[in-house]
Amino acid sequence: MENGRNRLQQAHQDVEEVKGIMLENMNKADERTGKLGELEDRADELLAKSEAFKKTTNQVKQKKRWENKKMKLVFIGIGVIVGLIILGLIIYAIVDSARGE
Repeated sequence: MENGRNRLQQAHQDVEEVKGIMLENMNKADERTGKLGELEDRADELLAKSEAFKKTTNQVKQKKRWENKKMKLVFIGIGVIVGLIILGLIIYAIVDSARGE
């Protein structure tokens, strides 16, 4: 009978040990679930920020493209004016030399 009690006590101890391990595993699983939820929230936030950044970069890109076009038009305008002045000076020189002859 003593041998049966020892076996029963050993089985009870084994059950308690397994029960402790299972509770610990369940607690760890709950912690992981919480951490995964936080990670998912941070990923969603990062995605939203990246979309806002993409929108801002496109706006800046369009603004810079427009500024470059305006600068090209200014330089072309200055070039045309300088060309007209030079052409006018050449024509004036030709007309002036034709009068002087």
